[in-house]
Amino acid sequence: MDFLHSYTVFYYIFIVIFSVVITSFAIPSILHVARFRHLYDDLGHFRKSHDHGIPRLGGVAIFVSFTITSLLFCMTDQSLPINYLLTACIILFAMGLKDDLSGVNSNTKFLIQFIVCAILVVLGNIRLESMYGVFGIYELPYLLSVSVSILLILLLINAFNLIDGIDGLAALTGIVANSTFAALFIYLHQYELAAVSLAMVGAILGFLRFNITPAKIFMGDTGSLLIGLISAVMALKFMALSKGVDGTSTVDIFAVPALTFAILIGPVFDTIRVFVIRIASGVSPFTADRNHIHHRMLKLGFNHLQTTCILISINIASIVMVLLFKSYGNTVLIVLILAVSLVFNWMITFFLRSKERSSLALRNLFV
Repeated sequence: MDFLHSYTVFYYIFIVIFSVVITSFAIPSILHVARFRHLYDDLGHFRKSHDHGIPRLGGVAIFVSFTITSLLFCMTDQSLPINYLLTACIILFAMGLKDDLSGVNSNTKFLIQFIVCAILVVLGNIRLESMYGVFGIYELPYLLSVSVSILLILLLINAFNLIDGIDGLAALTGIVANSTFAALFIYLHQYELAAVSLAMVGAILGFLRFNITPAKIFMGDTGSLLIGLISAVMALKFMALSKGVDGTSTVDIFAVPALTFAILIGPVFDTIRVFVIRIASGVSPFTADRNHIHHRMLKLGFNHLQTTCILISINIASIVMVLLFKSYGNTVLIVLILAVSLVFNWMITFFLRSKERSSLALRNLFV
């Protein structure tokens, strides 16, 4: 038994290392091609935080590493329809690459994302089947389950894309999310799912050394969309595998929906926040701006690395909080996570107002 355990640990470590190596070897070649062909980020765009051209094709290396590692080392069983997953990844990769090189119409982008989600949810049957009693909701009817699952995957795909605005943030968020899911899958004896999560972790780790400030390359839409997709699939699989016959959780050591929410709180909260503000302001929720939490922290004087570390620390703290206070139940924990996120955002607003007015006054909390 000890031998089997040691073999499994070695197997997972090897997956991560193999994936890291592929990305690490691929990126220098991508950098060479990008410089030779002048494939740089758009410096003229008002949302950019850098003053020199940086290639944005790091996602190509992430995709290649993740795909090769998954095909070579991920065990095939019924827990994950790997054929549908890789089909969805390839379609999303092709669209992301086109977007990174020359742009894609927003309607076309949404249509392709919807097709990808439908493949995973309808054909792959990767969907949210229960709410575990959150707000009194348990088992979901099939059509509602499909609709909610497609919306959740769409949300997470775009959420990771939206937080990819500073060095290292989307990459580290992807590492934290997929590392946590891998640990949970190992606990649940879902070894194929753990292998897929770790293949993504390794692919991002290999990229991260080139993306930490000062960044040599960005992941672009190719990378952020792929990380969002895999994170969404892992989230849905984790929730589905933990569901009992009555729609409640079969795993007593954690509150499943609350833990999933905590794992993905960074991109989810920021995306919902900016969408609500944009709609309330009478503009399209997809209108680009510099109102994301990471942009606001940069305005306070934090650099890219400091901002990324603070946001990742809050992400990890949310996960730990759910694990420590699981006995309070999903609804209470979800409300608590949202409250902490809102207070953090409120404090950023307070310090921004104080900085603009050169006055640390109590009224800056409210107006």
